[in-house]
Amino acid sequence: MSRHADDSQRFALLVDSVLDYAIILLDTEGRVMSWNAGAQRIEGWRADEIIGRSFETFYTPEALAAGWPKEELRRAARDGRFEDLGWRVCKDGHQIWASVVITALRDERGELVGFGKVVRDLTELKRQQEALRQSEQLFRLLVQSVEDYAIFMLDAQGAILTWNDGAAAIHGYEPHEVLGTHFARLFTPEDAQAGRPGAELARALRDGRAEDQGWRVRKGGTRFWADVVVTPVHDSQGALLGFAKVTRDLTEHRRLAELERSSQRMSEFLAMLAHELRNPLAPIRNAVAVMQAMNALPPTLVQLREIIGRQTGQLTRLVDDLLDVARVATGKIVLRRAAVDFREVVHLSVEAAQPEMDARGHRLNLSLPTQALPMHADAARLAQVLQNLLNNAARYTPDGGEIGLAVRVEDGQCVTVVSDSGVGLAPHSLTRIFELFVQEAPEAPGYDRGLGVGLALARMLVIQHGGSLQAHSEGLGRGSRFTLSLPLAQTPVDQQPSGASALDRR
Repeated sequence: MSRHADDSQRFALLVDSVLDYAIILLDTEGRVMSWNAGAQRIEGWRADEIIGRSFETFYTPEALAAGWPKEELRRAARDGRFEDLGWRVCKDGHQIWASVVITALRDERGELVGFGKVVRDLTELKRQQEALRQSEQLFRLLVQSVEDYAIFMLDAQGAILTWNDGAAAIHGYEPHEVLGTHFARLFTPEDAQAGRPGAELARALRDGRAEDQGWRVRKGGTRFWADVVVTPVHDSQGALLGFAKVTRDLTEHRRLAELERSSQRMSEFLAMLAHELRNPLAPIRNAVAVMQAMNALPPTLVQLREIIGRQTGQLTRLVDDLLDVARVATGKIVLRRAAVDFREVVHLSVEAAQPEMDARGHRLNLSLPTQALPMHADAARLAQVLQNLLNNAARYTPDGGEIGLAVRVEDGQCVTVVSDSGVGLAPHSLTRIFELFVQEAPEAPGYDRGLGVGLALARMLVIQHGGSLQAHSEGLGRGSRFTLSLPLAQTPVDQQPSGASALDRR
């Protein structure tokens, strides 16, 4: 065997053993002349099944209708080589995404003698690329549609490359207004002049991430408080591509935080004020007690003593309410829960509020169930709530009016209704009256408006007990109703709360 024949045989063995590529010889008409093992693995036909058949067998009906196989051969013959990516059909009918290279074969005279065709199955690669493309598209859509965050890309110098819906909503610029411009325009003039935009990128590059909170500028010059995170973006070789920037508008959050701090400072101030006011009240009360023990006082001094006593008592209640409000706001009120029969709480609160109702000539209509009303509650605080409601009813009911206190059981709840025939409430006042220092009653002679603390404190204590307190009124001049709902205990009360000391302030 000649050396040339030996080389040809080895080359044929090499081609035939390749499994990752279909290597096919076609004649000038496109009929299959040779078929290697890779062709059988990729396209499914054995050599004896396909040799002699047209290579059009591998094409989809759409490609055949368009005359694409013949066009491939024509271009290969014209240019010497043709390359394509497309769908091809296997023996079992399934399609593969194939890379195809067709090379024109010519003899020593330049005459076309056939074509060499090399096919590689790239279906899995295409699937991965399509999955990646879809993932990137979904990610872009996700980023683009986010409205609560401004998410955009900067190039390495800080020019804006992308701009999502959130960026437009937060900063006020449309994409065509900012793309290609430097992101320093989003900073306040003083920060931009101080070099903060460049410092932000430098810090992100140095530390891998830069986070900051500060004022930023919207279109038109208005400012907002922003939380900003900047992250450098590198390619697979580590080269800097640019920066990803995420901005969130925290203006409202900052305002609420400032309000909370102001509320905390107010609570601390009220607590301090109440404690300071209590100090001079003690000797005044003692002086009144001494005067009450003196029988031989002139009528004028007796009248003054009674005025001082009433006003001192009123001031003491106001100071105690201020202290309790401060305690609730700072979480310092701890309920001392015990087994309680709510009927006893009602009796204690009525006893405490009776003097004020008697002073105005009010008639109290009391309705209580005969069975026990078991609760696991702080009797003193609940009595304080009811006393506040009764005092409120007495304060805004004309002399000689009626006050009702009715208790019933409804769906496992103890429902207490305190009603009056007083000045009533406008519809918009029914929720506002439970806010601190809000006074919704009409200003008229004979009504003591107070500080607007009692109802706010009452609702706070009721909520701590897991209950609710609501106001109802048919309108001004038509009286008011306050409905208190508290959960009942599952087991009966074995013993009553002890002593009238349950009303003592703590």
